[in-house]
Amino acid sequence: MSEAMRLMPVAAGCGVSERHVDLMHGEQKWSLVLSPRSRWFNLGLRELWAARELVLLFVWRDFVALYKQTVLGPLWYIAQPVMTTVVFTVVFGRIAKLSTEGVPQFIFYMSGTIVWGYFAGCLTKTSTTFITNSQLFGKVYFPRLVVPLSLIISNLITFGLQFVVFLGFVVYFALQGSSATMTWAAALLPLLIVIMAALGMGLGIIVSAVTTRYRDLQYLVQFGTMLLMYVTPIVYPLSSVTGPMRTILLLNPMTAVVETFREGFLGAGSVSAGGLVYSASFSAVALFVGAVLFHRVERVFMDTI
Repeated sequence: MSEAMRLMPVAAGCGVSERHVDLMHGEQKWSLVLSPRSRWFNLGLRELWAARELVLLFVWRDFVALYKQTVLGPLWYIAQPVMTTVVFTVVFGRIAKLSTEGVPQFIFYMSGTIVWGYFAGCLTKTSTTFITNSQLFGKVYFPRLVVPLSLIISNLITFGLQFVVFLGFVVYFALQGSSATMTWAAALLPLLIVIMAALGMGLGIIVSAVTTRYRDLQYLVQFGTMLLMYVTPIVYPLSSVTGPMRTILLLNPMTAVVETFREGFLGAGSVSAGGLVYSASFSAVALFVGAVLFHRVERVFMDTI
């Protein structure tokens, strides 16, 4: 960022565009003018790319600060899905006796837990972007999309750690004679991550933009995310659901992601090209709509928050 950009006062909360001109302000010669963006589809992607170092700085802050003064520290990233999996194994596996398609219950539930955890984390954390960062946004200008983007990346680091632990359990159960096997669908993991990140960020920034006017929505996000988990094949396989409920599950863009992940690493899911195309398309539309709405709201949110 140039010296002129650092020194120039900017109205807090406004999206800006840059114009390189030579202007005189008293004895100060300005080489950069910041002005509000007015076009709907001017998302400032070039400006966002220029702020990539700031994105990494926020990633470091999000990843390190969360458990900075805890006893276990970063081990909480691993402990949370393991403890959740233990609870699911007892409640849904031992008590409810839900089918896991012959796969050991622990790794079946853990596969759904880490996948859902990444999506849900992206959604819930980005949904409070304006509210939790209002003090920062009110003091200095930088591309506002830096914050939700950094959350997506820091959550990806968490997912990576949990995924390594998950693979460790898969290997352990394989050595014990488990029927779980990796298939060609494991190669689709990068696509699944992109779909989850786009869907979580898209829905999250839509909610974040709306909550600048309707604060009630922020209280519904976590509750709604928990309910949505039960219409996603996390604690049960898609093959066990029939009738109208199966149609509802197939309309959930996360269903194809979870099923493909399980097919790839456990051999106990179903890969549908149509389902993946639907999920990818849904995520792309959600991200585009979210980015446009976010851009419109960032210009005036300080007046309404």
